[in-house]
Amino acid sequence: MKIRNSLRSVKGRERNCRIVRRKGRVYVINKRHPRYKVRQG
Repeated sequence: MKIRNSLRSVKGRERNCRIVRRKGRVYVINKRHPRYKVRQG
């Protein structure tokens, strides 16, 4: 999982990307392609 400052570019990479907030952190998760997993904060 990569840690990024901004998730705006990551979100638009693929159709299945979802933005999720958990415990004050923002994640991009993608069930179909797990390599797109990203965390912010």
